[in-house]
Amino acid sequence: MAQGVDEGAATTDLDDLPPVTRRRTRVVAMVVYGVAFATYSELLGIPNDTVSVFVWLWFGTIAWNIEAPWRYHLRFVRDWSIPLIGLIVYFYSRGLTDELGLPVHVTMPIRVDEWLFFGHLPTQELQSHLCGDPCLRESDPRWYDVVFTTVYASHFLTGLTIAAVLWVRKRSEWVLWMRRYLVINFGALAIYILYPMAPPWMASEQGYIQAHLPRLTGRGWRDLGLGRFDLVLQGVGNPVAAMPSLHAGITFLVAMYGIWRLHTRWRYLLVLYPLAMCVTLVYYAEHYVVDVLAGGLLAAATMLGCGLWERRRARRSSNAV
Repeated sequence: MAQGVDEGAATTDLDDLPPVTRRRTRVVAMVVYGVAFATYSELLGIPNDTVSVFVWLWFGTIAWNIEAPWRYHLRFVRDWSIPLIGLIVYFYSRGLTDELGLPVHVTMPIRVDEWLFFGHLPTQELQSHLCGDPCLRESDPRWYDVVFTTVYASHFLTGLTIAAVLWVRKRSEWVLWMRRYLVINFGALAIYILYPMAPPWMASEQGYIQAHLPRLTGRGWRDLGLGRFDLVLQGVGNPVAAMPSLHAGITFLVAMYGIWRLHTRWRYLLVLYPLAMCVTLVYYAEHYVVDVLAGGLLAAATMLGCGLWERRRARRSSNAV
């Protein structure tokens, strides 16, 4: 699938369609786009399935280059078609991996986290200190819960939003990023199939953890009137797709890719993103520490594997010439 995202998908015929848009026109178009997106999110929830995110990103690129010819805008659909199909396959396959009859693992991550933290379970400790004792889903959220919930929700938009920005700015960078984004998604999917695992909140509900560990994911937005953001497509989620944490893996991938490709000295601040996501996931009982570490390892393996493949391919191309 990663090989389908290739330089050939973003052909040079885009060069004869320069997306020139006047600044004032662009500002007006982006304001209209922002209002439409906010209205959609308020009425239907933040788009977090592949198709909805794709559509809204396409609208965003149209608004950004509103005066470009329609031939230019249709290139977005053409270039993204293969990645989109791949991500739709991932989206639906992920929801089926808990129905294959494989045993769901529960105790391993509990024991590993307790071993890492000298007999303490990090989720229990975080909820006790940050949520209260007892910590209840109905407990009043704190100011930092708004930050944590926002960080959690960013997962549904960040990866593809970066791809859209790169598509507008530089197609070769879009190819590099999209290849890695697809690989990490399908890498996680393969592990979900082979190793379904219960997250902390589920292990607590089933009695494997004595402490009550509620799932607090939407807690931070409750007082903002947003509550638990709606899934546009219901029934596709998989509660035992927990090892590795793709939420954590994508943030690690963002940080690693940004540090690799950017040249500013501020790029190292990107490490704050996976750090914030990891704390969020453990605190909200979505994942164990071992899950988020596995997500980081998967991101590192993705960067390394794609880099090796690209260098090997470049050497073959140069030798062929």
